[in-house]
Amino acid sequence: MAVTIALCFLLALVSATRAADPDMLQDLCVANAGAGVKINGFACKDATSVNGTDFFFAGLANPGPTNNTFGSLVTAANVEKIPGLNTLGVSMSRIDYAPSGLNPPHTHPRATEIVFVLDGQLDVGFITTANVLISKTIKKGEIFVFPRGLVHFQKNNGNVSAAVIAAFNSQFPGTQSIGIALFAATPPVPDNVLTKAFQVGTKEVEKIKSRLAPKK
Repeated sequence: MAVTIALCFLLALVSATRAADPDMLQDLCVANAGAGVKINGFACKDATSVNGTDFFFAGLANPGPTNNTFGSLVTAANVEKIPGLNTLGVSMSRIDYAPSGLNPPHTHPRATEIVFVLDGQLDVGFITTANVLISKTIKKGEIFVFPRGLVHFQKNNGNVSAAVIAAFNSQFPGTQSIGIALFAATPPVPDNVLTKAFQVGTKEVEKIKSRLAPKK
């Protein structure tokens, strides 16, 4: 029995360590984005040139513009913005929403997300692999969690602006917007794939592609 319990504990431990970024092996490893070395993460900056700026970012202090197609803006505070996050396994974002703004269905392939509502009220939800929608309306001061890799969304259901702070258990969680991934990929996903997948005609597919195409 004791051996069985120990094996279960070890399996749980292994599963937990695989659920986020690898554990760090030193005090710090400030990202050297210009190193040109391709590894799973970033090469370390020379420790003698590390300073406080490597661990600082002021970009989440103020709301960002939300006058776009979806009426939302994500401001990321990941390893690209804060080199000192390299190997630490955490990052944050601020998401601002115009009235009725939407952070459209998307996934984070490398992280679980937890959001804290700064202002306003949102309808939020995620979809399980059994195609079950788990949803909730959340307001200022409340929290909601989106499990790693599952499709999820946030929608401002009010007539005033809203904002959240999101935290991730990855230095670089990655974001894949479902609509943009399918209809604005380069090179494009073939129309005959999309028409069959969504059971619509070519004209509808081309219309969606034109609306989601990157602005030049």
